[in-house]
Amino acid sequence: MKNLVILGPTATGKTDLAVTLAKKFNGEIISADSRQIYQDMFLGVGKTEGVWKEVAGEKKFIYQDIPHYLIDFISPQDNYNVSHFKKDCQRLIQDIRSRGKLPIICGGTGFWILSVVDNLNFPLVKPDPRLRKKLEKKTTAELFVLLEKKDPIRAKKIDRQNRPRLIRALEIAQKLGKVPEVSLLPRKSSPDFLQIGLDFPKEILDLRIQQRLKKRWAAGMLEEITAFQEKYHFSWKKVQTFGLAYYWAPLFLQGKISQKEMEERTFLGEKHYARRQRTWFKRDSRIFWENDWQKVQKLIGDFLF
Repeated sequence: MKNLVILGPTATGKTDLAVTLAKKFNGEIISADSRQIYQDMFLGVGKTEGVWKEVAGEKKFIYQDIPHYLIDFISPQDNYNVSHFKKDCQRLIQDIRSRGKLPIICGGTGFWILSVVDNLNFPLVKPDPRLRKKLEKKTTAELFVLLEKKDPIRAKKIDRQNRPRLIRALEIAQKLGKVPEVSLLPRKSSPDFLQIGLDFPKEILDLRIQQRLKKRWAAGMLEEITAFQEKYHFSWKKVQTFGLAYYWAPLFLQGKISQKEMEERTFLGEKHYARRQRTWFKRDSRIFWENDWQKVQKLIGDFLF
């Protein structure tokens, strides 16, 4: 059962490539982005400019005539984590395959992609709303310190800047005493998946991130974040938990930093995020890093046929 994965750091053109490949190889796209799942978050997360349409009696998110799944479908008030993604993604792979099409997973959330490619198993611990409400009041640094105390082994391996993952780890540790060991080391082979990575030299990627952010600010990203906060009646602290522009914009809107500092801090945050993505993906020797279109086509052709 052949499946294609397009991955890499932010601002590398993953979606454009995935759409081009979907048109050429009769595919449909499954988004693997932990922030683009949320409704009413568009410019703030760099979401594809698709629209919801009725297709064969079912509403689908369509961009350039290609269906995209697991994008723009969850309220930011709801909980959705890697275990939900794995289950939904595997179901969608089967559905897309059953219609004779090629499943194309596209995104930059490495842990989510790995969960499907390596079929990771996760502890069955239901969300605890009361505990989450308590943890939401803490800073990200405080959450990490708390995890160090409760489960030092998990704390050594977790991304200490990933607030949702810290809260989930604490939730599991509270229930089970510690987070069960889940190997995050990529396996040596995954014959059902071809993973193609996109990347650029540091200076070029930084410039791409900067240019994309400039367009998003000009297109009304600040106004979108304001409307987002008002619609869901979130506190500014809650808005900040969504990270990057959502962290720095509230500080500007409350008069705590200047517009220039907001934009500079957001740019630095995006750069650091891209570095973390690159570090994660570079561990996996199965990924073919290739930006050349002709070579990408050959890789896929050899894999599929």
